[in-house]
Amino acid sequence: MRFAAGGKLVRTLAVTAGIALGTLPGRAVWADNLTDAFIGAYNTSGLLEQNRALLRAADEDVAIALSALRPIINWTVAVSQDYTRSRNSGVTNSVDPSNFFSGLTLSQLLYDGGASILGKQSAQETVLSTRQALIDIEQQVLFRAATAYLSVLLQEETVSIRQNNVELSAEELRASQDRFEVGEVTRTDVALSQAQLASSQADLANARGDLSTAQAEYVNAVGKLPGRTAGQPSLPNLPRSEAEAVSLAQRNHPSILSAQHQVRALDLVVQQQRAGLGPNVSLNADAGVTESYDDDDYVNDASISLNFSQPIYAGGRLAASVRRAMASRDGSRANLLNVQKNITQGVSDAYVRFQTASASLRASSERVRASEVAFDGIREEATLGARTTLDVLAAQQDLLDAQLAEIASRTERSLAAYQLLQAQGLLTAERLGLAVQIYDPTLYYNLVKKAPAQVSKQSKDLDRVLKALRRD
Repeated sequence: MRFAAGGKLVRTLAVTAGIALGTLPGRAVWADNLTDAFIGAYNTSGLLEQNRALLRAADEDVAIALSALRPIINWTVAVSQDYTRSRNSGVTNSVDPSNFFSGLTLSQLLYDGGASILGKQSAQETVLSTRQALIDIEQQVLFRAATAYLSVLLQEETVSIRQNNVELSAEELRASQDRFEVGEVTRTDVALSQAQLASSQADLANARGDLSTAQAEYVNAVGKLPGRTAGQPSLPNLPRSEAEAVSLAQRNHPSILSAQHQVRALDLVVQQQRAGLGPNVSLNADAGVTESYDDDDYVNDASISLNFSQPIYAGGRLAASVRRAMASRDGSRANLLNVQKNITQGVSDAYVRFQTASASLRASSERVRASEVAFDGIREEATLGARTTLDVLAAQQDLLDAQLAEIASRTERSLAAYQLLQAQGLLTAERLGLAVQIYDPTLYYNLVKKAPAQVSKQSKDLDRVLKALRRD
């Protein structure tokens, strides 16, 4: 704030950070808005990269489960030294042959009661659960970016207000000194004005420190220093009622969808463990050549067998595995109920927070208007001797508190709006329409879901994808 020559208060504070930054030295010339913060966070988040890698690991579990349904072929090379000694009719014979074997072995599962197929289906459900968990992480990253941007904006506006308050306090000190020189006020009034100026300067220093802290958090959340901020963002589209918001969250929130897929995955694990109690049929074959180091003899042989096995007793391990899988499934069902309740509460909290912040902003704006009128009037009355310096300083502090409350309420309303989006599961790059390359979780899965062999073209495509993801 500043005063014109006639002593009238002229309010120069602008609520947009672009104007507020006029008092801050050394800032960049571009303007950052909330969308820029979202884009920076999405493109640079290490947390997103970490969880994308965990999703790719879950994708590979599908390929591993599928491999149990395919033949296993091994090339075996063995060098052996036998020691045989026998006695027959009083004659002792010793045979120490040295042999070299090279051949192929094949094993193919034919029947296991569907356990391997159920294992693959469970792995697929785990992939779907992990995808939803990744979306929830994306929401957390974007909400942190929103919080960081709004915090920087709040601290910039706070610095601007406190800078103006320092100028106003200095102007009041000069006015007190002038009135003291002509005998209108006492030295006490001058001392009060000096104390007010010192307090304003201390508050300004603290505000600048808070701004530096907010900028550091912005760098961590967004990946770069904030430029000249573009002011308060427009509010996103929000539900018309709390019931509508809760209903949307129950259908759409990634935490709920992730928990649902996890329940289905563990249901399949229970079925898989039960299938493991049944018979198992496999085909085994081998072919190779055995050569002797002692002479030129060799043997070419091959065999094929059909093996049937049925667990009878395994020390209680099989039954315990079934019970363990059932307990894990029951735990996941209970977790689903907890997640649903937590999401409902989170939506309600965010909705109430937004409504409260909106009401607070309306009241704060009215408080600023009234405080400005009161301050102008009291200061004018002080020049006529009808008010004391203490009255002026008190009115100045009331106006300062009202302005700070107004920008805090405005920031709180914006934060509550984006928290409500997150609580509904809508705070994602795709739904926000961010100008980024949206991560496609199906791309990697489609390359690995058929478990390609290492020498296949698909495996080479995977190598190129992994190299690009590592950004080598």
